[in-house]
Amino acid sequence: MTEPRRKRGAERTSNRGPAPIAQLPPRRVTNPYPPMALLSPDQIEAIHQASMHMLENFGIEVMSPRALSLFEKAGAKVDHASANVRVDRGMVDEALKTTRSTYTLTPRNPAKSIHLGGSTINFTLVAGPPNVHDMERGRRAGNLRDYADLTRLAQHFNCIHMLGNQVCAPVELPANSRHLDTYFTNLTLTDKSFHVSAIGRGRALDGIEMMAISRGLTLDQMRDDPGIATIISVNSPRRFDEMMAEGLMTMAEYGQSVAVTPFTLMGAMSPVTLAGALAQQNAEALFGVVLTQLVRPGAPVMYGAFTSNVDMKSGAPAFGTPENTKANIASGQLARRYGLPYRTTPGSASNAADAQGAYETLMALWGAVLGHGNLVYHAAGWQEGGLTASFEKFVIDVEMIQHMMEFLRPIVVDEAELAVEALGAVPTGGHFFGEPHTLERYATAFYQPMLSNWQNFEAWQEAGGLDATARATRLWKKALADYVEPTMDIAVREELEAYVAKRKEAIGQGEP
Repeated sequence: MTEPRRKRGAERTSNRGPAPIAQLPPRRVTNPYPPMALLSPDQIEAIHQASMHMLENFGIEVMSPRALSLFEKAGAKVDHASANVRVDRGMVDEALKTTRSTYTLTPRNPAKSIHLGGSTINFTLVAGPPNVHDMERGRRAGNLRDYADLTRLAQHFNCIHMLGNQVCAPVELPANSRHLDTYFTNLTLTDKSFHVSAIGRGRALDGIEMMAISRGLTLDQMRDDPGIATIISVNSPRRFDEMMAEGLMTMAEYGQSVAVTPFTLMGAMSPVTLAGALAQQNAEALFGVVLTQLVRPGAPVMYGAFTSNVDMKSGAPAFGTPENTKANIASGQLARRYGLPYRTTPGSASNAADAQGAYETLMALWGAVLGHGNLVYHAAGWQEGGLTASFEKFVIDVEMIQHMMEFLRPIVVDEAELAVEALGAVPTGGHFFGEPHTLERYATAFYQPMLSNWQNFEAWQEAGGLDATARATRLWKKALADYVEPTMDIAVREELEAYVAKRKEAIGQGEP
């Protein structure tokens, strides 16, 4: 970025007048509490055994000849006519010996590295919707302008640690090369790590190469110092399509993070029972984990979970349900059983940034936190069951994430916090407003929300009577006005531009 552009950004910052949006400072978020255990050790073992039975006797369809060859070479039972692969539990155990329980992703700004595994929890921007929505312009097809604005919001808010794979699809751009435009947007408008599209080898490799350029690294250097991730969505039940398998293998080959995530909707793509769905999810996830280690032992891989249910009246997906919340917690137990970092998701089926959207998302978010999720995917902006990225829902979700981050701060119990002297100084029936102990702490004593309104009714009405959704509109607009683009060396930017132009020419009308 050029110096004049940085200066204009600084001038905007200094001339805004109103105070910036209240938000928590950047920090690595950890979960200090013990994970919740919904399942007993015997139940976890029963699910594991059921998963092994599926892998050994039913198998998984793999539509990639390259992957079939890898499994066959490793000793799996491969039926090339049906593309069915059966692996035994010994192969699973051997693969798990080379996985990592923790690892780090380093973006172009090392200060914003992502720690995956252990007690660390990270939140990402929504990924993948074909549509966008805000209260002023309504619902519309995704486009690059909205993509850029939502990316700016992710950069502006500290609690969003990472970007997902395409916050919305910019449908005005060619489908075979739009990933280059979105990667360029991610790398220039933010300095955070992001998820790449792994639909085939080309899209994955483009993301790896562009991140390497932004960091001034070679691909070999990136192998041992990963900077990006992807989500591999299993076509449940029990199918890895060719493009997903190729994307997985490419990411593993170059040492980048893979979250193998079955899409197990109870009653549709998995059994209607939670135990059956978890067993299927577990089998599919472990199968993908094995493939990453066959490609490159030690390749960073996560246990991904996306188990929810459908509305049995219509067949429509439902999210933020009690079953979804329980699945988020139980999946964390399974991930820990195998010593893998855990990717999970909150979500909502609501068509609006309304009370339903909030309570369903918060329900699933509690499941993600109680289940000790390490990567909470789609954490901000998810609406309409993932079909729409909402500006207002983004702000509402950021507020909920910040609430959760403050909840995760341990309670301090020491002499100062016990406030025994203050208790003795205030007479019975008195108050603590003027007490020195209060005055020393009043500015930072409690979490200060950015969206909640605590005025009494008369003051709230006099100020316009705006509900939370209307206030969210004001906040995302202010955040965009306050946004300052992170600095990028002009030579790096030009190298990225040249890479995009060269790849678009090479791709032409074909697939990357």
